[in-house]
Amino acid sequence: MAGNGKALGERVLGNIAKVIVGKEQTTKLLLTALLADGHVLLEDVPGTGKTKLAKTLAKTVAGEFSRIQFTPDLLPSDITGINIFDSKKNEFVLRKGPVFTNILLADEINRATPRTQAGLLECMEERQVTIDGESYLPGKPFFVIATQNPVETAGTFPLPEAQMDRFMMKLSMGLPGKEEELAILQRYLTKEPLDELQSVLTLEELQQARQEANQIFVHKCVMEYMVSIVDATRQDSTVVMGVSPRGNLALLRCAKAYAYLEGRDFVTPDDIRVLAIPVLAHRLVLGYGSGGSDTAGDLIRKLLEATPVPTEDFTA
Repeated sequence: MAGNGKALGERVLGNIAKVIVGKEQTTKLLLTALLADGHVLLEDVPGTGKTKLAKTLAKTVAGEFSRIQFTPDLLPSDITGINIFDSKKNEFVLRKGPVFTNILLADEINRATPRTQAGLLECMEERQVTIDGESYLPGKPFFVIATQNPVETAGTFPLPEAQMDRFMMKLSMGLPGKEEELAILQRYLTKEPLDELQSVLTLEELQQARQEANQIFVHKCVMEYMVSIVDATRQDSTVVMGVSPRGNLALLRCAKAYAYLEGRDFVTPDDIRVLAIPVLAHRLVLGYGSGGSDTAGDLIRKLLEATPVPTEDFTA
């Protein structure tokens, strides 16, 4: 079972690497969230490849893909859909919105009003859409990749804490190094690699992989380690609101998916240390003057250094 995860990871990540230069760890974390049935917020300056990475993952997985370009005048019904009157049938029919898909790219999500952003909350958490009192199921699987620019503030609306908590991970692409940027120029010199990309993972294989990842063993001492880290975020004097139980459950699911991709059938404390910042930092609400997301990441890093790491046998 664990060997299946390593092979699947190499196949998917290798396919994405045909388009995305470098960023192997970011891509692996994105795949981890997909296997853990979560959603991802990609935050970085324009031009670093956020949208390209989302499109590449969508093309790698043989499912349906939709994109929403968030703008201040976007309405919740533009996301979920709306019932319209069909004069020929003399009845209302549902015109489905872009959430009825498998992979949804919510581009520049912080440009929409909080009311419109809230239109995604139910879909992301409960995997259902309510339109005029009727509930509908979006695609299965349903995976949201949202992007936002952390620098530009004009015409944007910060994501509320309730929506931030819906994202399993918050990732950053980062600027490439000189060698990576040269490789990007050479790769895109005469062609667009995304146009030639083929899918390498079916929806059935993805569902099977999710089930296998969910069976990964987690020793009690590793779970105690996770609880200690999360509890420390609630006790820190600089934190107004620490990580919720939902955040701890997200860390657990991600740890199992990450171990699965590593080819192991058990989770280690190192998996928790790798995942703690992308899974937990964006869930913290810091006190006034405490800084932004970088400070939250630094705080998680400090708590990891202060929390004793278990040394038991994690395989049984």
